[in-house]
Amino acid sequence: MCGFTAIISTNQDRLKRYPLDKMTNVITHRGPDDSGFFTNTGVRFGFRRLSIIDLEHGHQPMQYEGDRYTIVFNGEIYNAPELRDRLKKRGVTFNTTSDTEVILASYIHEGKKSFSRFRGMFAFLIWDKNTSTLTGARDPFGIKPLYMKKDDDAVLFASEKKSLIYANLKGPMSINKEVLPAYLTFQYVPEPLTSYHDITKVPPGHIIEAKLKTGKVTMKRFTQLDFQPTAQPKKEALSLIRETIEESVAFHLRSEVPVSTFLSGGIDSTAITALVKQMKPDVKSFTVEFNDARYSEADVARQTAEHLDLDHTVVTITAEQVMKELPKIIWHMDEPVADPAAIPLYFVAKEASKHSKVVLSGEGADELFGGYNIYREPGSLRLFDFLPEEAKKKIHTFAQKLPHGVKGRSFLLRGSTPIEKRFVGNARIFNPEETEAYLNEHSGVTAHDFTAPLYEYAKQKGWDPITTMQYVDMNTWLRGDILAKADKMTMAHSLELRVPFLDKNVFDVASTLPSIGKIQGTQTKVWLREALADVVPSHVVERKKLGFPVPIRVWLKDELYEWARNILLTSPASDTLFNSQSALLLLEEHRVGKYDHSRKIWTLLTFMLWHKQATQTERHQQSTINIEDII
Repeated sequence: MCGFTAIISTNQDRLKRYPLDKMTNVITHRGPDDSGFFTNTGVRFGFRRLSIIDLEHGHQPMQYEGDRYTIVFNGEIYNAPELRDRLKKRGVTFNTTSDTEVILASYIHEGKKSFSRFRGMFAFLIWDKNTSTLTGARDPFGIKPLYMKKDDDAVLFASEKKSLIYANLKGPMSINKEVLPAYLTFQYVPEPLTSYHDITKVPPGHIIEAKLKTGKVTMKRFTQLDFQPTAQPKKEALSLIRETIEESVAFHLRSEVPVSTFLSGGIDSTAITALVKQMKPDVKSFTVEFNDARYSEADVARQTAEHLDLDHTVVTITAEQVMKELPKIIWHMDEPVADPAAIPLYFVAKEASKHSKVVLSGEGADELFGGYNIYREPGSLRLFDFLPEEAKKKIHTFAQKLPHGVKGRSFLLRGSTPIEKRFVGNARIFNPEETEAYLNEHSGVTAHDFTAPLYEYAKQKGWDPITTMQYVDMNTWLRGDILAKADKMTMAHSLELRVPFLDKNVFDVASTLPSIGKIQGTQTKVWLREALADVVPSHVVERKKLGFPVPIRVWLKDELYEWARNILLTSPASDTLFNSQSALLLLEEHRVGKYDHSRKIWTLLTFMLWHKQATQTERHQQSTINIEDII
């Protein structure tokens, strides 16, 4: 697990001007164990390493076949031993046991098609000196980030956006105001866009190729994650689910350093922890708690830890700690991501990093196996499927005229709204009308600009509504929120997070499940729960999903009220980007208990705090980096 920076340019003088050392050192938290640099005609690499496997010989940038090929790689290839054996049978020799060398050897001897064989999380760049070509790829789920910036006759890459900001040679960078409507809806900036005009992300499952001689940069998908729901015998399906997840956990435990787990009160992290316990009896587990019992799963996690006989640690978080650490959390996030779950993840990762370098967690199970409560909606709205469109329009018009808070209003509105208009992913913070009200400028890309192509693809595939919603979430919520915060909050503490559910083989199994294997009545992840029933304690199997809930609803009324009000009043973004009076009214209505606006307020606060840091960064990007000056 690591972080890297890279520059490719035909202009040698310009290439030398980029502060590669600063670009690389600003992400030291991603790799505090080692550093390395590489320069060749037209290309420069910087690297930070967190040593996990082949501690002695895994130094990067790594070269192969003399000095023809050079690679920088962030991630883990869990089936590297099997791929290495495969290549050895073809006569390929290896000098290390690192997965980095396996990537290079696979590419050289089997070409780009070999990327689809990798089981793991990855973002890498390979320089071929003979052809002056840079080839890179990002894993199919988007577990590991890869940012890109085109700068005149140069192209820059990095594991974190902050490296590219410090590489700017033209003065202050331009914040991308056009993404604000989508941000207010999603609570994050959807990929491949970022909060800056000039910086984008390489999409998951894509190869990027930059040819130095022509200056041409191309991008192409090398794999597609498609759902293929199929009617199948339940017994065989349950057996295959269990077997595949067990194998994935075993692969994800491959490490030369201690491994721990995150444990909430839900089935996903509990299943991972229980399986790890069977394979590594001395595993440590970690969870978080808040003073408000309504927002804590710590008691359930403790009960699970006792049942499994775990070495368990509970981290307690206060509102005061959140106020103090939130600027640092946002700095590490790189982007404005307003998911409050980033907070407990940051604190639990901080504690876990004191005991191990690797932690396993349950991200991805909801998207693959149908775990979100919103996936029950198509069933609850089924009666509307039998109504003609004209009747739905009349119902919708009638429901809109009903006062807010009237029982049944939301049900009628949702039932009379097509799925592609009512569902934009697992989180929908501001609706289009609200977005108009809170932004000073209303032009820009909307959430539907990103979801419309996904719905069109799902329609071509003939998927049912639940599968369609999973597909939308996998291509928006999972990569834009879940995996972004998982990577950034753990790497903030030099901790490698591994996600066994987001495994190529696990997806192949989960993608074939019929709707009845995912949702039945009020129950989610039906077949996953049954497949893991004998490994997961009974008090967890049937429990509803909470994750790591955060009491921002309570805090914004009490401990954080004055803090939040001050930000809304003083942030430069309040005057230039947002309608500050509307934002303050939100906070006041929330304080008196008229409405629960906590998620909306948090979305605005997050962006304002990020905006302040972005402004500060512009002032410091050409000087010595001091995080304290920025946060």
